[in-house]
Amino acid sequence: MLSKARIKYIKSLQVKKYRQSEQRFVVEGAKSVLELLGSDFVAETVICTQEFINLNQPTLKRYSGEVLEVNESVLSDLGEFRTNDSALAIARMKPNNKVQVNPDEFALMLDDIRDPGNLGTIIRVADWYGISKIIASEDTTELYNPKVIHASMGSFTRVAVYYTELTNYLQVAAVPIWGTFLDGENVHTMDLGKGGIIIIGNEAHGISENIEKLVTRRVTIPRFGRAESLNAAVAAAIICDNLRRGK
Repeated sequence: MLSKARIKYIKSLQVKKYRQSEQRFVVEGAKSVLELLGSDFVAETVICTQEFINLNQPTLKRYSGEVLEVNESVLSDLGEFRTNDSALAIARMKPNNKVQVNPDEFALMLDDIRDPGNLGTIIRVADWYGISKIIASEDTTELYNPKVIHASMGSFTRVAVYYTELTNYLQVAAVPIWGTFLDGENVHTMDLGKGGIIIIGNEAHGISENIEKLVTRRVTIPRFGRAESLNAAVAAAIICDNLRRGK
């Protein structure tokens, strides 16, 4: 049985300042918890239903951390998402290790992406297209936000997200730097090469002026209708799909 102190601790991890001070975060849902347990993240505690335990015996036998069985109502009250009725885990954050982009690989760069759902979806998109590195501005929403983790559907375990000051990073980058703009080259017909950094801008304002100056080539997703703009995650998916078409 969970003590009141343990419940309070778990709920506190929904708040960024407590996640940062404890260096711990919450993963919710059967799929995401299983992805976590199969990754190089350190999971300290799994809180789950008897059904989850019965269905995932092989995975749990390989797991050396704490497993606590609770009923569905207790579980749904613990986390951010009321629909979670199977499993929740507490895991350690990873250090913010710098990532290097090689000439033969693509990476995404996020310039002030504020919406947690967008960030989680972009991580999932990157994972789908085999992109394992994301460089994020310091103002981009936090990776360990529960909504980011949830939207990534486990892809956060395979995609490294490095937070840094983007201008300094780009000034020493030794790969092409692509920026998404309304007036760039048509992504459907241009050759994106074998590697580089693709910058996705803020949901409302696009790529910031200081970052724009460092872009070596501008790319656009052509508009055929009357919508003013695309969601950042949708734009990232279209760009990633085109760079994998092997032009």
